[in-house]
Amino acid sequence: EIFESKTYGNEAKKLFNDANKLLDEIISNKLLTANGVFGLYTANSVDDDIEIYTDENKGGVLSTFHTLRQQSKKSKGEPNIALADFILPKETETNDYIGAFAVTTGIGLEKTVKKFEEDQDDYNSIMAKAIADRLVEAFAELLHEKIRKEFWGYSPNENLTSEEKIKEKYIGIRPAPGYPAQPDHTEKPIIFNLLNATEKTGITLTESLAMYPAASVCGIYFSHPESKYFNVGKLGKDQILDYHRRKGMSVNEIEKWLGSNLSY
Repeated sequence: EIFESKTYGNEAKKLFNDANKLLDEIISNKLLTANGVFGLYTANSVDDDIEIYTDENKGGVLSTFHTLRQQSKKSKGEPNIALADFILPKETETNDYIGAFAVTTGIGLEKTVKKFEEDQDDYNSIMAKAIADRLVEAFAELLHEKIRKEFWGYSPNENLTSEEKIKEKYIGIRPAPGYPAQPDHTEKPIIFNLLNATEKTGITLTESLAMYPAASVCGIYFSHPESKYFNVGKLGKDQILDYHRRKGMSVNEIEKWLGSNLSY
């Protein structure tokens, strides 16, 4: 539709053509490398935590994800939810499952960008970063589809159009730490340690827990038919104290990471 715009049409077509030309160059010269890793695990929720087990017999706890619960006032009968709600509680004595992933399309990006910058080609430098960002989102989408239909296989007969995938009409979600359903970036190292992600993919975490290369995504897979994205919103001191006990992190550290979510 934007191509038909009298105001932006010509510029949009030029941008689209330039992006495709650079994408062809990236592919033919193998300028970027895509790496990814995922894991599927037996799991149960324990209050607002999710325990990940070493095996189906729950012989040991391999790792624990910590989730946060909404605390806003809602309409009568509407619950305040946490990601842990999408996993069967431990007391049911029934195994549930969870997944984790980390993907990147940014291996080689720094070298590619540096070359453009040395040539004083800021346009293609910015374009290369934008393409890498779009590629990693596409990679995450493709891997999630394969998880649903093949590797985990909880939705083997899924047959969605591209439009339906964009609208997330599939079963399940893949929330990422630092986003509204789990705003705490300190859950990223838990995912990385669980997957041995740095060794498997080359993605590292900076001191501020940003992923490097920037064109990288990590998150958790949920398969519950009613799982959905949501905004945790503002958190009270009571939950921060509970989170501190569950995570074994100082209250000050938690408040630093969750500053914009604090209600006090």
